[in-house]
Amino acid sequence: MAKTKKDSAAKKTFEERLERLEELGEEIRKTGIPLDDAIKAFEEGIILARTLEKDLEKIEGRIEMLMNNTENTSDERPELSLFDEED
Repeated sequence: MAKTKKDSAAKKTFEERLERLEELGEEIRKTGIPLDDAIKAFEEGIILARTLEKDLEKIEGRIEMLMNNTENTSDERPELSLFDEED
């Protein structure tokens, strides 16, 4: 089974993917970049942006859960699976 760009993007850390997205933005802004290269960079950037957005939504949900659960005085910690493998 061939690995897709989405699969390889998901294995990198949030920070690595964000840095790559910034690099792609800089690359696209170059005036001498061939159209095919610009389109490939744009496509990769869209994939990265979508995975980053999903991760941010998970993080926001986790923060909301923690903030709303401050009155919980039990010693049990809620199960918070931020980056499940099944996504």
